[in-house]
Amino acid sequence: MEIKRAIITAAAKAQRTLPLQTLVDRDGQTKTALRILIDEILSAGIDEICVVVCPGDQPAYSAAAGGQGSRLTFVEQTTPLGYGHAIYCARDFAGRDPFLLLVGDHLYVSGGPKRCAQQLVEIARAENCAVSAVQPTHESKLPYYGAIGGHLASGGNGLYEISQVLEKPTPTEAEQHLLVPGLRAGNYLCFFGMHAFTSGLMEALAQESGGSQQISFTSALNTIVRRERCLAAELSGRRYDIGVKYGLLTAQLALALAGQERDEVLAGLVELLARREVK
Repeated sequence: MEIKRAIITAAAKAQRTLPLQTLVDRDGQTKTALRILIDEILSAGIDEICVVVCPGDQPAYSAAAGGQGSRLTFVEQTTPLGYGHAIYCARDFAGRDPFLLLVGDHLYVSGGPKRCAQQLVEIARAENCAVSAVQPTHESKLPYYGAIGGHLASGGNGLYEISQVLEKPTPTEAEQHLLVPGLRAGNYLCFFGMHAFTSGLMEALAQESGGSQQISFTSALNTIVRRERCLAAELSGRRYDIGVKYGLLTAQLALALAGQERDEVLAGLVELLARREVK
């Protein structure tokens, strides 16, 4: 399963300005969140990138791409019919090929030499199937994420066979349907905001489409889980949702502490905390 294309969704009303926010990346350079996502994708050997945007947002996103705008194809989601519909808007770009999918309001910090996108693409290639990145997440965070139920795949290594997907489940729903052996009590495997899909997802989204009706991403996912092998993978890294309260700050700290100026950042944090103690 060779993945040569990637889709970034950034058309949601509450999400559309987040990829335009500026941070300092691990290399010490000031970049927009969009540019950091583009670099993430390029690290996986993918250079065809589609960004799904609101009408009129293309100029701002082209500018935010930081010299990589020529790599981008833009598709507008003219009607706000949900996340599944946003992905489906890029169906002509994806064609019948597998693709990498990222959300525009998450940033990723790997725990090793390979970036998260590269890890995921390599797993999808090796397993020759759809793979969704997941992260063990405390039940208090369930209102923010989709979550999966399943069991360890043969061979383990942080891979799980997905049996069910629920969107933002309650703790009671998660306890009833999404328990995964081996996880700490009160923790569930929630989506990372990064997926490697076969063309089966676009086919399932096509079945979900119905004129003015919203297209359910979760329903489409459950459809392909029944049709084909779908895995979840714990990557070496963490996701940071920049759309939640203090999310941008947390992401910036994570990037800084993973970068070449880590010691300087730590010294600044210690000094800040010491001043608070004095007061």
